[in-house]
Amino acid sequence: MSNEKQNILVAGANGTTGRIIIDLLKKSENYTPIAMVRKQEQKERFEKENVSTVLGDLENDLSDALKNADKVIFAAGSGGNKVKEVDQEGAKRFTDAAKKAGAKKFVMLSSMGADNPSIMPELEEYLKAKQNADEYLRASGLNYSIVRPGGLTNDDGTGKIELQQKLNKQGEISRSDVAKTLVEALADDVKHNQTFEIISGGQSIEKALHNS
Repeated sequence: MSNEKQNILVAGANGTTGRIIIDLLKKSENYTPIAMVRKQEQKERFEKENVSTVLGDLENDLSDALKNADKVIFAAGSGGNKVKEVDQEGAKRFTDAAKKAGAKKFVMLSSMGADNPSIMPELEEYLKAKQNADEYLRASGLNYSIVRPGGLTNDDGTGKIELQQKLNKQGEISRSDVAKTLVEALADDVKHNQTFEIISGGQSIEKALHNS
């Protein structure tokens, strides 16, 4: 087993969850973060924190942005403004670039309800975009984990979750615990090619992921 750290490229690094992911990766013994951002001023901000950064726009060609990535996390979102362009087509573009770059793992931040978008009419367009992005990743041939959290909160993380392929109930989870789950899912010994839902719960993130 090599002791060299793996480069983890994070799409959506400047978002609320993305920034937590970058901080976790910075503290990790196994990983080095690469923040993918759209704007030069965002790049400069991360570089001041000694985080490697690449410019990449999910609405344009991404092949150069991913060339040094060992594994990737997709935590980007349009905030409802460009659902089709970013949440769906941007995720597909990122999947293609990850495959071209030979990424060893793709961790996708999705959403609970993406398997049945019509159950939440107010979010149907968003959930449909997430569903299409997830299906595209599954068909890509990449090794993946698709993580579908319940409602996101800005509460402090507990480090504990409830995880099932299908929870069959609603629930909330802190962005901090979602970020920890995404980072933990990068590990080689987490079961490959899984889609699962998570909410706040009683089992440690490590145990929940490694026992799933």
